[in-house]
Amino acid sequence: MNEKTSPKVPEAKAPSRYFPGLSAKLLLLTILFVMVAEVLVFVPSVSNFRRQWLMERLAAAQIASFAAEAAPGGQLPPMLRDELLNSARVKAIAVKRESSRVLIIEMDMPTEINASYDLRNASWPTLIVDALMVYFAPDDNVIRVVGEAGFHQGETIDVVMEEGPLKAAMVNYGLGILGLSILISIITAALVYLALDALLVKPMTKLTRNMVRFGERPEDISRIILPSARRDEIGTAERELAAMQNELSQMLSQKTRLAALGLAVSKISHDLRNMLSSAQLLSDRLATVKDPTVQRLVPKLIASLDRAIRLCVHTLDFGQAHEVPPTRSRFELAPLVDEIGDSLGLPRTGTIAWNLDIDDALEVDVDRDHLYRILSNLCRNAVQALEAGGETAGEIMVVARREGAVAIIDVADTGPGVPEKARARLFEAFQSVARKGGSGLGLAIAAELVQAHGGEIALVSNDGGATFRVTIPDVVVELERARQRRA
Repeated sequence: MNEKTSPKVPEAKAPSRYFPGLSAKLLLLTILFVMVAEVLVFVPSVSNFRRQWLMERLAAAQIASFAAEAAPGGQLPPMLRDELLNSARVKAIAVKRESSRVLIIEMDMPTEINASYDLRNASWPTLIVDALMVYFAPDDNVIRVVGEAGFHQGETIDVVMEEGPLKAAMVNYGLGILGLSILISIITAALVYLALDALLVKPMTKLTRNMVRFGERPEDISRIILPSARRDEIGTAERELAAMQNELSQMLSQKTRLAALGLAVSKISHDLRNMLSSAQLLSDRLATVKDPTVQRLVPKLIASLDRAIRLCVHTLDFGQAHEVPPTRSRFELAPLVDEIGDSLGLPRTGTIAWNLDIDDALEVDVDRDHLYRILSNLCRNAVQALEAGGETAGEIMVVARREGAVAIIDVADTGPGVPEKARARLFEAFQSVARKGGSGLGLAIAAELVQAHGGEIALVSNDGGATFRVTIPDVVVELERARQRRA
């Protein structure tokens, strides 16, 4: 027999010990984003600084021009001229007014001007580009700057100057902005990091560690996370994780109990089979007794013992997790129901009536042992419900009929009905206990056997007693359903 090997699930690799965690990534990203924001602020700031610096040179040049105009004959002594130009940090000054008069003050004029800038109509993109180019210009660059200083409306100042002092001033300004940006980045990053670490990283770390710890021993309820009182998404995740862990822990605990119960059942079935085999040998000797009552009951006793032995063998072969697949055969239903009544001691004079509405010719196409167990569990539950309800007189009714290729069997009683709590999980193992001392397995076994035949079982009425309906289609219907599924 070839065994199918399940696909191997790749094991998750453990994270590297030196791989940065969520906190480190958050800190680095916060510093990076703040620095990007500072760069976006730095560029226009430098541009504005350059414009203001040049405007100050133009204003100083205009003041120097006023001194030149006040000189007798408009001529300044060379020493005073050089002093005015040095104070304005320019090499030449030209003043243009509406009268088109030009006043020029100059000292050693350079032979070449490397660049010209007009501040009167310069746009911000142009000013930004010009400011950034200063950092890459040679220190001995000579530039020409035109603008309006603002002292006399309509007066234009045209100066020639070296770009080296402007570059030095911009470098110092940039270093100051850089230092301030770094300080602001560190403070902002620290505040943002601490806030996000407290709001997100630590709760996520708590969730992660709890999931890892719970995964090591999911059956330990002490490892279930205790959700906080937060009402945001983190709080919702904690509450949902706690609910999932609770459900999983209960499920694993139930599975563990079922596994232990299965082992116990297997051991009991082994010993019980031996005891039933001995009882079977004794029942064979009873067949030789000539008493009419004994002759009537011995075949039923032997059939019950055979059924019990087969059940024990099947339990040992397959365990209790799955029932043996049904072996269908066609037989009359009424004798089987009579046998169930005899095994339960029905009717019981003065206490429980046993009424059957089954046509003698009604046949069913099912596994005989399975149907015996289904109806026996339902009828036994009905007897126990009548006894537990304290009724002085009750009735159990079994009604069967055919609708085409489907057999329908109703088992009803006049007891107190199924409690609301038991109806919630009526056909689940160990969940539908409706009376003290019950195991909660009878209905679960019946439901599993009915489903193995492709049928249904349901509580169709609970007024004035419980009525359970078993619907089992013939094998012909099952084959037709299989063909439809394949199609």
